[in-house]
Amino acid sequence: MGSSAFEELSQTGELGPVTLDLLRRLVHQVRGTYGFPPPEGYTEWSDDAAYDVITAMLTRKGEGRKFVTSCSVLAVDEASLERLFLAAIKNFLIDEAKKTPRGKLRRRIARLMSEDPVYRKGPGSPPRWALAEHAEGAIWQGDLDGLIAQAARVTGVGITRWNHSGPTPKQTVHALKTILLNVLHYAQGAVREEDLAKVLQARFELLAPARFITLYADEGTVSELVLQRSADTADPVGGEGVADDIWQRLSPNERLLLPYLDEDAHHAAQLLEIRRGHAAAVLSNLKTTLAMALSAESDQQSVMAALLRRCGGAPS
Repeated sequence: MGSSAFEELSQTGELGPVTLDLLRRLVHQVRGTYGFPPPEGYTEWSDDAAYDVITAMLTRKGEGRKFVTSCSVLAVDEASLERLFLAAIKNFLIDEAKKTPRGKLRRRIARLMSEDPVYRKGPGSPPRWALAEHAEGAIWQGDLDGLIAQAARVTGVGITRWNHSGPTPKQTVHALKTILLNVLHYAQGAVREEDLAKVLQARFELLAPARFITLYADEGTVSELVLQRSADTADPVGGEGVADDIWQRLSPNERLLLPYLDEDAHHAAQLLEIRRGHAAAVLSNLKTTLAMALSAESDQQSVMAALLRRCGGAPS
């Protein structure tokens, strides 16, 4: 067996221990250089995480081990093989990052900033953003926690609507840009795009997992509401307790429609940015849920008031 990955592949034509170890080291090099998040199931990078990335590359449908063969055929020595492997790993991690919720958030804020002359994208990788007024080459050197703390100090903005596709609502754009502007003013230099996404995630809890999911069929009909509740949590009493119980049963879309019960399906569709038939089903299901939940309550008005308070800044 040769002493290098290039020799190993040239002699055996197979992925051996030397090549595998080279790939492991290159994964760490790429993720360190470009700031890629660890793969799903890991909170931080490790050798196991790197090997999972390699395994995912080797088992991709239609790709698999071909990337190793292709790189070895094109390489003329160890250095060129490493460069080819580096490019393949980087491209793979880019594709994987784009699939994650934070990757989608990064693309959204990058588009918003690229359309606004207030912001300037720095050269090179990883992508960084600064304010146009900042000196060229100025880079934020502090900790991420400092940026998150600064974002938390900004009051008066919030996000009650977060669509995962289509145009970003104007109020959401305003909230995102308010935080980005404040954080970049504080940083006085370019901040990594990935870190800006983390700041927004922390400030608005955009990517927090839902406690429940309402499933809808393709034609917009509402399926059974799946409610996840802790068995050891005692039920509170009074109007607030009843409101909390109802609130936990509602889907995110139903919560958004709570202040607009008197509006029609067309308005609901515009608010939720979904098809009218789908919106009509959500609105109907919300009214049915409320009617059944409030039927036995003597003080329905106080329960509804408590529910509307949970809608944040939405109009009542």
